Amino acid sequence: MIDILHQVNAVHREIGDQAVATGAGRSLLLRRTYDAPIEDVWSACTDPDRIGRWLAPIEGELRPGGTFQLKDNAGGEILRCEKPHLIKVTWVLGEGMPTEVDVRLAPGGDGGTVLELEHAAPAEIVDGMVGTHGPGVTIGIGCGWDLTLLGLDLFLRGITYDSAAWGTTAEAREFVTAACHAWGPAVQAAWGTGDDDLAAAVAFVVQQYAPANGSD
Repeated sequence: MIDILHQVNAVHREIGDQAVATGAGRSLLLRRTYDAPIEDVWSACTDPDRIGRWLAPIEGELRPGGTFQLKDNAGGEILRCEKPHLIKVTWVLGEGMPTEVDVRLAPGGDGGTVLELEHAAPAEIVDGMVGTHGPGVTIGIGCGWDLTLLGLDLFLRGITYDSAAWGTTAEAREFVTAACHAWGPAVQAAWGTGDDDLAAAVAFVVQQYAPANGSD
């Protein structure tokens, strides 16, 4: 069993304004501390064999200037790789809009590691999508990263789980629901989204990630 409350509360979430290569950006920032030394967290985020055990199988030339492709997920170019503190990549899912992801590591207390993940896209496009369609896409991306950081924590602690099978369980739905709600304050601070619109967006995202007819 996963301690849902602990996992959700372990993450700080905010919507920021990190620039992208084309200019002004809007970003999702997640920050949490892992009970593992920085060298171990760095290795988990950069070693292809280890990445495949908690995120997805990865292919490509994994060096600055090289490209990567995660199985059934995003791909892109590796822009920076500065051991053991910074990974910066472009992040493109299918025919989607090019975005950028930074992973920043720093030593934490008691030998742990603070990880910051910031996913940025052109601000004009993001703000336009939110204004037209509401914050559902933003919450969905944020929840996806919540699931990613959860997977990394379980891996670093030596806990093996099948993410696909787990995603159909009541426990997964509980985690996704809590994580989506946890994005609420950041969404409302950034765009002033009303409570009803926020609730509708959260319900939509939860149904996409963890359908109500999932199993226990």
